[in-house]
Amino acid sequence: MITTMRALSVVMMAAATLPGQLLAQDSRLSVELNEVAPSEKGCKLTFVATNGLTQSLDKASFEFVLFDGKGLVERMAVLDFRDLPAGKMKVRQFDLAGTKCDQVKSLLINDAPVCTGEGVAKDACMKALATGSKLPVELKG
Repeated sequence: MITTMRALSVVMMAAATLPGQLLAQDSRLSVELNEVAPSEKGCKLTFVATNGLTQSLDKASFEFVLFDGKGLVERMAVLDFRDLPAGKMKVRQFDLAGTKCDQVKSLLINDAPVCTGEGVAKDACMKALATGSKLPVELKG
């Protein structure tokens, strides 16, 4: 009985540490569109970014392409996500002046013009990029 309880204890301890280990081993840079809302200036986009890389990013910016309902480019913009520490989640908001939210039907991350950090390759942000959306507005990478 004691041996069974010890074995169960070891399994439970391993299971409790598994989520943290999975995050540390996840080598993706996740950018998720979380909200699109009208603002006084135009349209506010809210993103949740999770850096699953082993290195922190001192600065990361992404070139976004916004498409309308006809698939035409509405506009392009470089959005600065600033620092993204390794293993952390950050929420970033961007207010796009002159953009109407109801015209934004999908977004594309076209490039990462800035992706810097100690030991970080210039192309690391695009190579590790994983995108998603909580909305009907699609986000592709």
